[in-house]
Amino acid sequence: MLRALLAAAGFVILTTLLFLVLWPLHWWGMPGRGAVSLLYSRAVSAMLGLRIRVVGKPVHGKPVLVVSNHVSWADIIAITATAPTIFVAKREVAAWPLIGLVAIARPTVFVDRQRRHQTAEANSDIADRLAEGEAIVLFAEGTSSDGNRVLPFRSALLGAVKDALAKAGVDHITVQPLAITYTRVGGLPMGRRHRPLAAWYGDLDLVPHLTDFIRRGPIDVTLSWGAPVELDGQTDRKALAQRLEQEVRTMAAQSLRDRPAIPLHAG
Repeated sequence: MLRALLAAAGFVILTTLLFLVLWPLHWWGMPGRGAVSLLYSRAVSAMLGLRIRVVGKPVHGKPVLVVSNHVSWADIIAITATAPTIFVAKREVAAWPLIGLVAIARPTVFVDRQRRHQTAEANSDIADRLAEGEAIVLFAEGTSSDGNRVLPFRSALLGAVKDALAKAGVDHITVQPLAITYTRVGGLPMGRRHRPLAAWYGDLDLVPHLTDFIRRGPIDVTLSWGAPVELDGQTDRKALAQRLEQEVRTMAAQSLRDRPAIPLHAG
C-alpha cells in the first residue's frame, strides 16, 4: 500500500510538471512537446513498475495513423514511452482520475460519439494533425478488452478518418498496426486467468484497479509494431480494417506465446 501511495503521489507531481512545461510550449508553438512527453512516460512507467518491450519499429519522420488494440489505461503510458504520439479518446476520458489529467496535458483528440457534429469536428482535427506530420493512435476496437483477445476492428472509424483526410486535401496516409499485450507480472508469465489483472475494461473502477496494478509489482507489456500500409482514396476501409485486425491478432498471439522480444525500456 505504501508503494502505491508513493507512486500515486509521484504520478500527480510528474503530471503537474508536465502541465507546467507543455502548456507554454503549446501556447508559443515551440518544439519539444514530443520529447517532454517521452521523458514523462518513461519516468511514470518506471515509477509504476511498467516494463516495456518492443518488437518491430514505429514509423518515424512522417505522418502515420497507428491502429491498435486496447487493453488498459497503461497502453497510453507504454506507447508514449516509445514514440511521440497523439491519441484519439472518448470525451469521458478527460474526467477520469489521474489519467484524465495526462490526456488533457498532452495533445489529445476527444470525441463525443453521442453528438455527430462534434464527431465530425474531431475527425477533421485528426486529419489536420496528420497533415501537419503528427502520429495519431486510434484504438480500432472502440473499447478495451480483457487482454486475452483482440476484439473486431470498427471499419467506420477508419472510414471517418479517410473521409476527413479527403476533405483536408490529403491524398494518402501511412497506417501502421500495433499489438499491445501484457505478458508477465512480478517476473512470472501471465496465463488467461491473470491477464485481466493488467486490463482495465467494462465497469471496473479506475483508482482501485490502479492501486492493485502498482501493488502487484513489475508488469511486462509488449508493443508489437507491424508493417506499415498506405490508406488512400481507393482503399476499401472494410478490407483494410480486416487486414489490420488480422495482423494485430497474429502479433498479439505470438507475444502471448512468449516469443522473444527486443527490450526497449525497463522500469
